[in-house]
Amino acid sequence: MRILLIDPPFYRFMGYYNRYFPLGLAMIAGALRKKGHEVEIYDADANVNPNKMDFSRLEDSYIGYLNRVKDNNDEIWIELKQKLKEFKPDVIGVGVWTTYAASAFKIAEICKSTLNGVPVIFGGPHITIKYDETLKICKNADFLIRGEGENTIVELISLLSEKKSDELESIKGLSFRKDRDIVHNQNRPFIEDLDNLPLPARELLVNKGSYDSEDMGLIMTGRGCPYLCAYCATAIWGRKVRNRSLEHIFKEVEIVKSSYHTVQFTFKDDSFTVNKNRVTEFCNELIKRKLNIKWDCNTRVDLVDKALLCLMKKAGCIGVKVGIETGSERVLSYIEKGTTLDKARKAAKIFKETGMFWTAYLMMGVPSETKEEVLQSINFMKELKPDYISFSVYEPFPGTKLFDIGVEKGLVCKERNYEDYFNINPKYYYVKDIERKSDAMNIGEMAELEELIKNEIHIYNKSFGRLYKRAISKSMVYFKDPKVFVRDIKKFLAWL
Repeated sequence: MRILLIDPPFYRFMGYYNRYFPLGLAMIAGALRKKGHEVEIYDADANVNPNKMDFSRLEDSYIGYLNRVKDNNDEIWIELKQKLKEFKPDVIGVGVWTTYAASAFKIAEICKSTLNGVPVIFGGPHITIKYDETLKICKNADFLIRGEGENTIVELISLLSEKKSDELESIKGLSFRKDRDIVHNQNRPFIEDLDNLPLPARELLVNKGSYDSEDMGLIMTGRGCPYLCAYCATAIWGRKVRNRSLEHIFKEVEIVKSSYHTVQFTFKDDSFTVNKNRVTEFCNELIKRKLNIKWDCNTRVDLVDKALLCLMKKAGCIGVKVGIETGSERVLSYIEKGTTLDKARKAAKIFKETGMFWTAYLMMGVPSETKEEVLQSINFMKELKPDYISFSVYEPFPGTKLFDIGVEKGLVCKERNYEDYFNINPKYYYVKDIERKSDAMNIGEMAELEELIKNEIHIYNKSFGRLYKRAISKSMVYFKDPKVFVRDIKKFLAWL
């Protein structure tokens, strides 16, 4: 069958830079191609002319995003219709995240009107959590895949191609409509051996020219996270970490380096160093193979030590990102981060001693957080002195413990209807009352604090010393691929 997988437009509608390729869809594409299907990945969010980079101001563009999503004559939707007519798919697959649900719903509507009768399949994080709501409100979605989708979609496409709709209830992890009823089949167990999955099919992207070598370097070496942070929906993938073998990972690294001249990779695991012995083995093997690549990863302040970071740096690691989140011990406990301020201090000291470039994630606005605690967070950042601060205002995402707490406190609306997704600011899709985003601060205090922090952090991040350290960490990447350097200069200017 001819299958078109679509990553919905979001950042592109607002003129923002959007890094990387849609990894999840590339994994799905690889699994389908292995079964003999003709597959293309249409990344409708790939932006060839971005002009914005300050993501702390992203919310300012959300109204424009919603207006463009609703405009049937928008150039992006015209492009989508043209793609549908050219490829003539037998089946459409769409990845859905909560923030851009409206865009995904609109794609389903356009697919149905352009290609009469084509089945539309939804998958992704939002669907895994809000599958029942989605089937009730989105009439243009025919099938929903919950959880990991590689095996589920292969089985579904097999039955659709053989016209065996009477056997749909045998597919684990699938939700669909049957007559006037909604059917949710039993959950599918997690994939235990990730080496059995094909590598992400980057070559099936229809707009490869919109990516540079660094964009193609996104790699997931494992799935799952053993931690249960109350603001994160990662728990839906299970607390057990399932790792790919090192041989499987290096095979992908070598193919990507050879095919796209990539020398800068990002290992996107939730906590890359959760198994220090595995990371040690990985680094030693990377050094032994003399692949001469640079890379960065996510980790936690309680999952690093000086010896490990020195080895990682020797193996080409040029940056780590860690969630500090807050400067309040009480808030840390409330969000069940599982760390302490002293552990963050210790990690910051190690980063400085090893010369590792590090990014600190900071968040404000979780339920019960006071103005004084937010100010503590800013002071704590000044104490830690990270090389870069990534700031966000808390959003209540379905599937998280804080979402459920928000419902109990009357801050969060448990469900939404179809029109809500097209008319509510995506940042506040599930906020019950925009005038009461917090139970500890009024709307005026929240807005004042948010603006104060954004301005302070922007000035902090613009420090020449920090910018210079970041540039030096990527010098080899710039030398190997000047296009990355040019792109980063454009990003820097847009950010300023």
